[in-house]
Amino acid sequence: MRLFRSDELLGIARETMEFILEASEESHPDEYMGFLRADDARKLDIDRDGQVITDVLVIPGTESNPTSASVRTHMKPNDMRAVGSVHSHPNGALRPSAADLATFGQGRVHVIVGAPYGWGDWKAFDNEGTQTTLDVLDVEVPDEHFFDFTQEDIDAEIVEENRDRGGFLSWFR
Repeated sequence: MRLFRSDELLGIARETMEFILEASEESHPDEYMGFLRADDARKLDIDRDGQVITDVLVIPGTESNPTSASVRTHMKPNDMRAVGSVHSHPNGALRPSAADLATFGQGRVHVIVGAPYGWGDWKAFDNEGTQTTLDVLDVEVPDEHFFDFTQEDIDAEIVEENRDRGGFLSWFR
């Protein structure tokens, strides 16, 4: 068992990039925003030390419009798998704005996706805003990375939330 993982970022899983492109298109004309998470490459059957981006974490309460997206940073988990961010530019511009650069401090890679959200409509940048290379890798992403819940799980959570709201004074409502 490894105690430390390699910091080298080998790339992004094709399935994850497809998700990003689709989510950006679905958010249009508003911006899309999320945080990139990576797994150890060896977990993905890659015989190399390093990490592969496999997940996009969207923070509850993220607000967006056609020119910006804002995240409640206090809602962002302190995540050892975090490696950067992703957001879209509905105007198609594939370069970071001054506001983007101000958010590039955490993580090593930041992806900007532009309209019309095709395979050639994205670029990766480092913390300084310099364009960098991010290879798209054909790896099998474990299912638990995407939507690992069922309708029954959602229903149970709603029931639990409603029960928690009860309490001593609930009969006054």
